[in-house]
Amino acid sequence: MTRSVRICLLPGDGIGPEITREAVKVLRAIGERRGVEFDFREALLGGVAIDETGSPLPPKTLAEAHAADAVLLAAIGGPKWDTTDPAKPRPEQGLLGIRKELGLYANLRPVRIFAPLVGASSLKPEALEGVDMLIVRELTGGLYFGARGREADALGAATGGGAGRRAYDTLDYREYEIERIARTAFEAARGRRSKVHSVDKANVLESSRLWREVVHEVARDYADVELIDQLVDNTAMQLVRRPAQFDVIVTENMFGDILSDEASMLTGSLGMLASASLGDGTALYEPSHGSAPDIAGLGVANPLAMLLSVEMMLRHSLGMQEASDALSDAIARTLDDGYRTRDIADENTDAALLVGTVEMGDLVVARL
Repeated sequence: MTRSVRICLLPGDGIGPEITREAVKVLRAIGERRGVEFDFREALLGGVAIDETGSPLPPKTLAEAHAADAVLLAAIGGPKWDTTDPAKPRPEQGLLGIRKELGLYANLRPVRIFAPLVGASSLKPEALEGVDMLIVRELTGGLYFGARGREADALGAATGGGAGRRAYDTLDYREYEIERIARTAFEAARGRRSKVHSVDKANVLESSRLWREVVHEVARDYADVELIDQLVDNTAMQLVRRPAQFDVIVTENMFGDILSDEASMLTGSLGMLASASLGDGTALYEPSHGSAPDIAGLGVANPLAMLLSVEMMLRHSLGMQEASDALSDAIARTLDDGYRTRDIADENTDAALLVGTVEMGDLVVARL
């Protein structure tokens, strides 16, 4: 009997539609081989949603996401919708909104080095030996979701600073938000190398001091896992100094956003970094790169981060472990055979093996 799986597709903006087509191609090939029928339901998110509906997260999109077995998002945003006007909608509001509405509080970003791509990294090959980490980012609290606003700076004028404007964003965390993301990290570490780096700024921020207290309280239930406290600025330095020291990194929303993008360059390209957002509702999977509007429509975008996100979706949401392993292996063998999109190519790449978006998808399908 054929199994039916409903996937909510959010192609979004820029290169999003191009890499989404490759994800659909791969999933259909997997479905044919494993007796699974994927029911794809496309919906609007981000800039394209603003253009068509006036909202970055239309109600219809949220309904489709809730009804799906998993959500696959490509990319959102671009210069067309950039604005500093708080009254105007921005694509990023759609992404933050869907995470919040689906209760997706845990973002998992694996960072591993594919051996053939060592030369594409900006670090020396010897610095990359043994790199295999998981960044666990709290996703629905902190600075991105705290109270914010603008107002006339009356205090500045009153103290001789002159008239002007004031803006504020509030970094707010509650105990339960910290506890659940800490448990996610410790549980993940138990299946890896049993080490957690908890990243904060406890020497300055009160929210970080609460973070550290709660993480240590949770750690009492995980005596088999080593806990290391590390300040965020030191972590940023250590990621490029000795990245192999990390197993699981757990941190708050903004720190995780920045550190995971930094860590992506260990792999040679943002085009190689997948992510899963998990929590109380339907899980969402997305590559960690942006919409790359400068190359949209040129057929040169790297679809592998999107395909690695599919690999995570098969594993975490659909219970298709063998299919997940097969996809991971197919991607690895494609790279082993020397094929590259231009973002992961180097001076030694054979011009005959330099491929575009569609060709890379076809090569992965051929190796499934």
